[in-house]
Amino acid sequence: MALRRCWRLTGLLPRLPVPPGSSSPVGRLTVSSFINTYGGFKSAEFQLRRFSSDAGNTDVSYERLKQLLADGKAVVVDVREPWELREYGFVPGSVNVPLGQVNTALQLDPEEFREKYDGVMPRRADKIVFLCLAGVRSKTALNTAAALGYRDAQHYPGGWQDWVEREQHK
Repeated sequence: MALRRCWRLTGLLPRLPVPPGSSSPVGRLTVSSFINTYGGFKSAEFQLRRFSSDAGNTDVSYERLKQLLADGKAVVVDVREPWELREYGFVPGSVNVPLGQVNTALQLDPEEFREKYDGVMPRRADKIVFLCLAGVRSKTALNTAAALGYRDAQHYPGGWQDWVEREQHK
Protein backbone atom coordinates (compact mmCIF):
# COMPACT_ATOMS: atom_id res chain seq x y z
CA MET A 1 0.00 0.00 0.00
CA ALA A 2 2.75 2.47 0.96
CA LEU A 3 4.75 1.50 -2.12
CA ARG A 4 1.73 2.20 -4.32
CA ARG A 5 1.45 5.68 -2.77
CA CYS A 6 5.13 6.35 -3.50
CA TRP A 7 4.71 5.32 -7.11
CA ARG A 8 1.68 7.57 -7.45
CA LEU A 9 3.66 10.49 -6.03
CA THR A 10 6.62 9.91 -8.35
CA GLY A 11 4.18 9.76 -11.24
CA LEU A 12 3.25 13.37 -10.47
CA LEU A 13 6.75 14.79 -10.37
CA PRO A 14 7.52 14.76 -14.11
CA ARG A 15 4.29 16.69 -14.72
CA LEU A 16 5.19 19.59 -12.44
CA PRO A 17 5.35 22.93 -14.26
CA VAL A 18 8.74 24.06 -15.44
CA PRO A 19 9.75 27.35 -13.78
CA PRO A 20 10.52 30.21 -16.20
CA GLY A 21 14.21 30.52 -16.94
CA SER A 22 15.00 27.02 -15.67
CA SER A 23 17.95 25.32 -17.33
CA SER A 24 16.62 21.81 -16.72
CA PRO A 25 13.22 20.27 -17.43
CA VAL A 26 12.36 20.07 -13.75
CA GLY A 27 14.46 22.96 -12.38
CA ARG A 28 15.70 22.94 -8.82
CA LEU A 29 12.54 22.51 -6.83
CA THR A 30 11.81 21.25 -3.36
CA VAL A 31 8.57 19.84 -2.05
CA SER A 32 8.03 21.63 1.23
CA SER A 33 4.69 20.17 2.19
CA PHE A 34 2.64 17.15 1.36
CA ILE A 35 -0.88 16.45 2.56
CA ASN A 36 -2.13 12.87 2.50
CA THR A 37 -5.75 12.43 3.55
CA TYR A 38 -6.88 9.36 5.44
CA GLY A 39 -8.13 6.53 3.29
CA GLY A 40 -5.36 6.72 0.74
CA PHE A 41 -3.73 9.13 -1.62
CA LYS A 42 -6.59 11.52 -2.36
CA SER A 43 -4.97 14.93 -2.50
CA ALA A 44 -1.54 16.42 -2.54
CA GLU A 45 -0.64 20.03 -2.05
CA PHE A 46 2.77 21.06 -3.20
CA GLN A 47 4.36 24.30 -2.23
CA LEU A 48 7.33 24.70 -4.45
CA ARG A 49 10.25 26.92 -3.76
CA ARG A 50 12.51 27.61 -6.66
CA PHE A 51 16.18 27.92 -5.91
CA SER A 52 18.23 29.65 -8.51
CA SER A 53 19.48 27.19 -11.09
CA ASP A 54 21.50 29.87 -12.83
CA ALA A 55 25.07 29.68 -11.55
CA GLY A 56 25.55 33.38 -12.35
CA ASN A 57 23.06 34.32 -9.65
CA THR A 58 24.78 32.47 -6.83
CA ASP A 59 28.46 32.24 -7.76
CA VAL A 60 30.86 35.01 -6.75
CA SER A 61 34.13 35.50 -8.59
CA TYR A 62 37.46 36.12 -6.86
CA GLU A 63 37.45 39.75 -8.02
CA ARG A 64 33.90 40.33 -6.77
CA LEU A 65 34.67 38.71 -3.42
CA LYS A 66 37.73 40.96 -3.01
CA GLN A 67 35.57 43.99 -3.80
CA LEU A 68 32.83 42.94 -1.35
CA LEU A 69 35.39 42.43 1.42
CA ALA A 70 37.08 45.78 0.72
CA ASP A 71 33.75 47.64 0.69
CA GLY A 72 32.33 45.77 3.67
CA LYS A 73 29.14 45.20 1.68
CA ALA A 74 28.77 41.50 2.47
CA VAL A 75 29.11 39.11 5.35
CA VAL A 76 31.58 36.42 4.25
CA VAL A 77 31.10 33.13 6.07
CA ASP A 78 33.76 30.42 5.92
CA VAL A 79 32.03 27.09 6.61
CA ARG A 80 35.18 25.02 7.13
CA GLU A 81 36.01 23.46 10.47
CA PRO A 82 38.20 25.55 12.84
CA TRP A 83 41.13 23.13 12.49
CA GLU A 84 41.09 23.74 8.71
CA LEU A 85 41.47 27.48 9.25
CA ARG A 86 44.36 26.89 11.65
CA GLU A 87 46.07 24.46 9.27
CA TYR A 88 45.48 26.16 5.90
CA GLY A 89 44.62 29.79 6.67
CA PHE A 90 41.56 31.98 6.26
CA VAL A 91 40.18 34.78 4.14
CA PRO A 92 40.69 38.06 6.05
CA GLY A 93 37.36 39.55 7.07
CA SER A 94 35.45 36.26 7.00
CA VAL A 95 33.49 34.75 9.88
CA ASN A 96 33.97 31.06 10.67
CA VAL A 97 30.71 29.14 11.09
CA PRO A 98 31.28 25.39 10.50
CA LEU A 99 28.81 23.89 8.04
CA GLY A 100 27.15 21.74 10.70
CA GLN A 101 26.27 24.91 12.65
CA VAL A 102 25.05 27.13 9.78
CA ASN A 103 21.35 26.32 10.17
CA THR A 104 21.36 27.05 13.90
CA ALA A 105 23.73 30.03 13.64
CA LEU A 106 21.58 31.85 11.09
CA GLN A 107 18.64 31.64 13.49
CA LEU A 108 20.45 33.02 16.55
CA ASP A 109 19.94 36.39 18.13
CA PRO A 110 22.54 38.82 16.68
CA GLU A 111 24.25 39.22 20.07
CA GLU A 112 24.49 35.45 20.55
CA PHE A 113 25.92 35.15 17.04
CA ARG A 114 28.53 37.81 17.78
CA GLU A 115 29.54 36.12 21.05
CA LYS A 116 29.77 32.64 19.54
CA TYR A 117 31.33 33.44 16.15
CA ASP A 118 33.04 36.79 16.78
CA GLY A 119 31.42 38.46 13.80
CA VAL A 120 28.37 40.31 12.57
CA MET A 121 25.31 38.18 11.97
CA PRO A 122 23.83 38.75 8.52
CA ARG A 123 20.22 39.89 8.29
CA ARG A 124 17.92 38.18 5.81
CA ALA A 125 18.21 41.12 3.40
CA ASP A 126 22.03 41.34 3.62
CA LYS A 127 24.40 39.99 1.03
CA ILE A 128 26.03 36.86 2.43
CA VAL A 129 28.80 34.91 0.71
CA PHE A 130 29.75 31.39 1.80
CA LEU A 131 33.11 29.79 1.13
CA CYS A 132 34.85 26.55 2.07
CA LEU A 133 37.89 24.61 0.89
CA ALA A 134 36.77 23.82 -2.66
CA GLY A 135 33.16 25.03 -3.09
CA VAL A 136 31.13 21.97 -2.11
CA ARG A 137 30.23 22.80 1.49
CA SER A 138 29.64 26.45 0.62
CA LYS A 139 26.96 25.39 -1.89
CA THR A 140 25.25 23.38 0.87
CA ALA A 141 25.40 26.42 3.19
CA LEU A 142 23.97 28.57 0.39
CA ASN A 143 20.98 26.25 0.06
CA THR A 144 20.48 26.25 3.84
CA ALA A 145 20.51 30.06 3.95
CA ALA A 146 18.08 30.28 1.02
CA ALA A 147 15.72 27.89 2.79
CA LEU A 148 15.90 30.13 5.88
CA GLY A 149 14.85 33.16 3.85
CA TYR A 150 18.19 34.80 3.06
CA ARG A 151 17.41 36.50 -0.25
CA ASP A 152 20.91 37.52 -1.31
CA ALA A 153 22.97 34.44 -0.44
CA GLN A 154 25.85 33.47 -2.70
CA HIS A 155 28.95 31.31 -2.59
CA TYR A 156 32.53 31.41 -3.78
CA PRO A 157 32.86 28.17 -5.77
CA GLY A 158 36.67 28.19 -5.89
CA GLY A 159 36.91 28.16 -2.12
CA TRP A 160 40.09 28.57 -0.11
CA GLN A 161 42.14 26.67 -2.69
CA ASP A 162 41.33 29.18 -5.44
CA TRP A 163 41.67 32.13 -3.07
CA VAL A 164 45.17 31.25 -1.91
CA GLU A 165 46.34 30.46 -5.45
CA ARG A 166 45.14 33.84 -6.72
CA GLU A 167 46.57 35.68 -3.73
CA GLN A 168 50.00 34.16 -4.36
CA HIS A 169 49.98 35.31 -8.00
CA LYS A 170 49.15 38.93 -7.15
